Formats: sequence, C-alpha cells, structure tokens
Amino acid sequence: MSAIPNEEASIELGHAMDRHSDSYAADKLKILNRLKRIEGQVRGIARMVEDDKYCIDVLTQISASTSSLRAVGLLILEDHIRGCVVNGDPENQEETLEELNRAIERFVRSVGG
Repeated sequence: MSAIPNEEASIELGHAMDRHSDSYAADKLKILNRLKRIEGQVRGIARMVEDDKYCIDVLTQISASTSSLRAVGLLILEDHIRGCVVNGDPENQEETLEELNRAIERFVRSVGG
C-alpha cells in the first residue's frame, strides 16, 4: 500500500514522467553501478531463499541491500539539492522547497528513518 495519498501519488508520478534531470549526471555511472550491484544482491537473496538458507543469513543480506539502496537514495537526494534546488529557478523557490520536503518525507518513511 502506498504511503502517499492516491491524488498526491498521481501528481508525483505525473511529474516523474514529464520531467528530466541532469542534476545527478556527474554521479550517474556511480549510481548505475551501485544499482547493478544491488540487483545482484537481490538475486542472491532469492537464491538463498530457493536454497533454504538460514533465516538470519537471509535477513542479514536483506539489511545489506536496504542499506545500499539508502546510500544510493541519499546520493541522488544530495545531487537533487545541489542541482535542482540550489540552482533552481528563483521564481519557483517556494514550490521547489515544498517538493523537496515531500521527497525527503517520502524517502525517510521508505528507509525507516
């Protein structure tokens, strides 16, 4: 179940589909490499479950994957703040800050902050 009300989620999704960003361009390769590594971790977890590995070992790997995703999210958030907020249109500063606050709230909820 989504933590974002349906109307807000659709608005956010609409923004995500219409908008592009180059704010993380400098870190794009690093982000993609980390995501590929996380993808491999998740596949490894699935194999562990298929092979009936010990529960604590599976949970440890899930925790590691979650931590890795959190780190990628923080990197993207930092790039967003530097590129889209600090260098954003001064005319839309209040809207940009509100959007940033909503993104931070969502991110913190999703990573158990």
